[in-house]
Amino acid sequence: MSTATAQKKGFGATLWDYLTTVDHKKIAILYLVAGGIFFLAGGLEAMLIRIQLAVPDNDFVSAGLYNQLITMHGTTMIFLAAMPLIFALMNIAVPLQIGARDVAFPFLNSLGFWLFFFGGVLLNVSWFTGGAPDAGWTAYAPLSTTSPGHGVDYYVMGLQISGAGTLIGGINFLVTIVNMRAPGMTYMRMPLFTWTAFVTSVLILFAFPALTVGLFLMMFDRMFGANFFDPQMGGNHVIWEHLFWIFGHPEVYILVLPIFGLFSDIISTFSKKRLFGYSAMVFAVVLIGFLGFMVWAHHMFTTGLGPVANSIFAIATMAIAVPTGIKIFNWIFTMWGGSIRMTTPMLWTVAFIPSFTLGGFGGVMLAAAAADYQYHDTYFVVAHFHYVIVGGVVFGVFAGLHYWWPKFFGTMLSEKLGKLAFWPFFVGFHLTFFIQHFLGLMGMPRRYWKFLPNQDLDLGNLVSTIGAFLMAIGAVIFLINVIVTSVKGEKVSGDPWDGRTLEWSIPSPPPFYNFTQTPLVRGLDPLWIEKRQGNGKMTPAEPLGDIHMPNNSFIPFVMSLGLFIAGFGFIYQVDDKNWLIVGIAGMLITLGSMFVRSVKDDLGYHIHKEDLEKGAGSE
Repeated sequence: MSTATAQKKGFGATLWDYLTTVDHKKIAILYLVAGGIFFLAGGLEAMLIRIQLAVPDNDFVSAGLYNQLITMHGTTMIFLAAMPLIFALMNIAVPLQIGARDVAFPFLNSLGFWLFFFGGVLLNVSWFTGGAPDAGWTAYAPLSTTSPGHGVDYYVMGLQISGAGTLIGGINFLVTIVNMRAPGMTYMRMPLFTWTAFVTSVLILFAFPALTVGLFLMMFDRMFGANFFDPQMGGNHVIWEHLFWIFGHPEVYILVLPIFGLFSDIISTFSKKRLFGYSAMVFAVVLIGFLGFMVWAHHMFTTGLGPVANSIFAIATMAIAVPTGIKIFNWIFTMWGGSIRMTTPMLWTVAFIPSFTLGGFGGVMLAAAAADYQYHDTYFVVAHFHYVIVGGVVFGVFAGLHYWWPKFFGTMLSEKLGKLAFWPFFVGFHLTFFIQHFLGLMGMPRRYWKFLPNQDLDLGNLVSTIGAFLMAIGAVIFLINVIVTSVKGEKVSGDPWDGRTLEWSIPSPPPFYNFTQTPLVRGLDPLWIEKRQGNGKMTPAEPLGDIHMPNNSFIPFVMSLGLFIAGFGFIYQVDDKNWLIVGIAGMLITLGSMFVRSVKDDLGYHIHKEDLEKGAGSE
């Protein structure tokens, strides 16, 4: 069904269409909406944190609620906001950039989303059932294994389900990029965003199992009486830190590498130049992915690993700054001498470079193990982390949404409102987090509920809170932009930015089959090559013929719902063994839907050549 046809349907039919879709473009919209909602929830939690810390000895929230807020803010922003928004950008762009009609496994693409979504909902249900997780977003044992109530149980089950969806998504994109590139698109002709999505998918494949194992062990500790993290019973709570950070540090690059690729494409497009040092950029991306698995213990310098281990991880951490520096210089050299258009995506991109570089400086300081004894668990670490994640990932998400909004919806976000949203967010970001470096150096610890008067921390915390409100104003203006754009509904061409890559060679929004004919790729920036040769359109690599597309399916939704129900059963069976029946029932729903899927005839359907010719004529 075409997008135009979908817009004519009633709400119920459209809702059913999205519940059952396996189209990567609609799944991108689902990731965008869900990630946006969780982003707002995480932002609200952040605002409550900053209000509590605005003045000394504040009682705005209780100590217990504050612990829940800092735990849920970090967990929500990393797992439920940043990850799905990255997946939204990957879903909308990667198949189009490589000339594919869909991802390799459309059914698994849908399943990955619904697992993520139900896992996120399960985690947030904890707010209404006695209290959210309160052991910090890293959930260090033994604090997490001895935390009373069921908050950490929700953390364990929610992240298990959501993480399974992310792992499925990573595998799917890996296979898609390896197997479904258009004729002529060699690896060294792929756009940088596709390259970074490829390396990110490899990182997901190897990093998420470590988190899965750690959560599995914690689940058995809390729900079934095991003692994996209890030293008195032969366990070891430092093992949780290793498992978490073997996942946790590659996770930083899982989030930021796609943004690096996105910024590379944006800078090339709006500088009207081929990306400087393309091969070096690809090498840098691969090297960052490789080194990302060799630095996890820099989060553990103060746990007593010893000078040899600390030195090895310190050197590896400093080394990872080298390929990142290569990318910074190549972006600058791409802009040098270019015909730059300072659009909203380009504005976020240019702002990212110094912001992320400052975050990198903080990272090199933290990499010095001896100095880390001073910095560790202070607001210096909070400042560094947010300079990397907000100054990198969030800036990149805003840039990517403005850049690919036409591919999502066929309309353009307002440039005026886009720039109006940028400035309060950008200024507020630096006000919020830059001063936190100094608060940390002055001794302000992380995670503390309040600070006392006359510690010289009053002004810094007040400035930080004012900055947070400015960031909130920027986010609200962005939402207004989305609403205004949706109400106006002004359609744009398939190539509103005068782009260079394949996604701009087809209409906006794309037809559900993407490409009427698979394009022939004749070099890097394939659409730009065709424009320079006067064609304006891609040369087809195949004759016009019937296209096979997969059927929609409700089974991914049901499978994920079954695990959602099972999560409650496993959480509450500790209190009442009858809940175990609920858990088993949920598992049976999931297994039954898997069985239905295995026997269901799902051959898909054909779009015939005649219909394609009509569609091409209407375009």
